[in-house]
Amino acid sequence: MARKVFVSLLPAILCILTASASQAPQVVAIRAGRLFESKSGQLLTKQVVLITGERITEVGPENRVKIPDGVRVIDLSQATVLPGLIDAHTHIFSGNISRIDTTREYRTLMALADAQRDLRAGFTTLRDMASHGGAYADVDVRNAIDRGVFQGPRMQVSTMGITTSGSIAHTGSWETNLPESYATADSPWDARRVVREQIHYGADWIKVIADGYDTFRFVNDGKTWDIWSDPTFTFDQVQAIVDEAHRHGHKVACHTYGGEGLQNCVKANVDSVEHALSLDEQTADLMLQKGIYLVLTAYDYSTLKLSRDLKLTGGKYSLAMQREKSGRFAISKGLKIAFGSGAQDSPGGELVHGLQAPEFAFMVRFGMTPAQAIQSATTVAAEMMGWQDRIGSIEKDKYADIIAVSGDPLTDITELERVKFVMKGGEVVRNDLK
Repeated sequence: MARKVFVSLLPAILCILTASASQAPQVVAIRAGRLFESKSGQLLTKQVVLITGERITEVGPENRVKIPDGVRVIDLSQATVLPGLIDAHTHIFSGNISRIDTTREYRTLMALADAQRDLRAGFTTLRDMASHGGAYADVDVRNAIDRGVFQGPRMQVSTMGITTSGSIAHTGSWETNLPESYATADSPWDARRVVREQIHYGADWIKVIADGYDTFRFVNDGKTWDIWSDPTFTFDQVQAIVDEAHRHGHKVACHTYGGEGLQNCVKANVDSVEHALSLDEQTADLMLQKGIYLVLTAYDYSTLKLSRDLKLTGGKYSLAMQREKSGRFAISKGLKIAFGSGAQDSPGGELVHGLQAPEFAFMVRFGMTPAQAIQSATTVAAEMMGWQDRIGSIEKDKYADIIAVSGDPLTDITELERVKFVMKGGEVVRNDLK
């Protein structure tokens, strides 16, 4: 009787064993002709990367790391292999898609498509800096990707961002009724409430709009040009936002052009400053002392807004000139600078997702070495995001987020505009080097 029971159970046991074997993590080996070691900024040659499932299990010279028999081998021996890139300032909710003519559902689908364009371009991680009228839908995109529903980059999101009433939060005429671009807070206690609400609904970062693109003007003292930007919050309000966010273990990013808005954010101990087109030495010193990160978004301000700026100043000045001046200064001061493009458009717009890599060339033009520019999008950005234990370098136990280019980006940084291979978490997203 016992033998009959065993025989009858045998097919089920074999099925379970077969399923277990098929679910075992896949082992993959990458042969890297050149490998960018992002912590040292050096190129290593003839390296092997072993991957089990979504994690790296071993990295080293090919004469030391043995490739197990029968595993899948990806041959990148003629390429340069790098950690997956991090874009620390994106807007997957596109600026060129009308909120009048589309639904939030459509805009969310387009946001997912934009995130996937960034992934295919080699940006395996994004820090998304406000949802542009998408409310908390960036949380849904992040969660759907994390749960494996859709392919996409790792994400940290900031949901709506916070500003004051009477500012860029309000779009169009007072007669219109559109989804607000930002949440508003007009007192320290109200600011704390908004921070708690955004955290409750899934924000990773809290974004403060300390001043804005619609509140600045060019100024000239008769000798030099600069920009002046009208601050939105008082110091007490910014301090309340930062304190409340930090109290709950969340970081704060400050959108600012400079002046009082920037100074309020730095004094209040924000974790990152976005843009800072006008950066004085005292504020830079304070950022350096406090370890506050700077995200330049040089490509955006150096190209796309140029014609408008030259028209405003009679051809004498622009945000591009101001960006280069303060960017060179920030780099020479040794501020911690994380890569961020400001990508915010679907195809047909100006700063299109998947085409943000020219930011690297601007960083090099402003004074970074190519290695430092790559580190800004790997180790530095990973540290800023608090994910240095999982991304930013090709090391044992970290996620197998890996890209490759044909040439040498330390010789020609524009190689990163031509990414040929992308792997995220051990899964190949694209491979044009076959």
